[in-house]
Amino acid sequence: MTGALAGACAALGELLLPAVCCACARTLDESEPGIVCGRCLARVAPLAAPRCPRCGHPNLRPECRWCALLPPYVRAARSACWVHRGSGLALIHALKYGGWHAAAPALADRMARLDWPADVVAERAALVPVPLAPDRERERGYNQSERLARALAPRWGLPVWTHVLARTRATATQTQLTPEQRLMNVSDAFRAPETARGALRRSHVVLVDDVVTTAATLNACAAALHAAGARVISYVTFGRAPAVGDR
Repeated sequence: MTGALAGACAALGELLLPAVCCACARTLDESEPGIVCGRCLARVAPLAAPRCPRCGHPNLRPECRWCALLPPYVRAARSACWVHRGSGLALIHALKYGGWHAAAPALADRMARLDWPADVVAERAALVPVPLAPDRERERGYNQSERLARALAPRWGLPVWTHVLARTRATATQTQLTPEQRLMNVSDAFRAPETARGALRRSHVVLVDDVVTTAATLNACAAALHAAGARVISYVTFGRAPAVGDR
């Protein structure tokens, strides 16, 4: 009787409070696991080919302009989708601002499928999420980049290192800033604790964030990791904003 009652309560709950997609609010089918519907996942807009083998940005020119944004110790960068079209931005907003941290596994599935240079796959030692300022993390209840990293970790068979990078100060949101303002905003905003130097020494770590635009935040994080002994850093994000001059 207990099992029958539990089943009846579950059925009633689904009738009164059906599960809906966190991004589009469409009622989820029984075959759709998690909280992201298949339609939103199908509407994610991948970066077009051909792509730069280093930074993953669509590139039809002999020299990649997006690579010029990256320091020499950054080996590769990859993103699962665009955020200016398709459903990518709605999914990131649900994860980042809507409180839907359970969306992270669906996004990490797309990130896990990205192609990487063979040396990155062979060398990468750990995932390092971009840290949030303590006040902002308390406000949201979690760090969306860490949720992505922890969902991605078992798919790549890597640990998540949250102890090797910290914010030294709070920064303004990057959304409305110019490229120059973005650089100033995150300058010296991150550091690697002294206790992290042993783990970072001569390692290849992958920084994880939700979206990249000019790579200012990721570059500031990479600079702190490199100064603490990391030999190589790569970047992975779910979304990417178009660069100036993109078609």
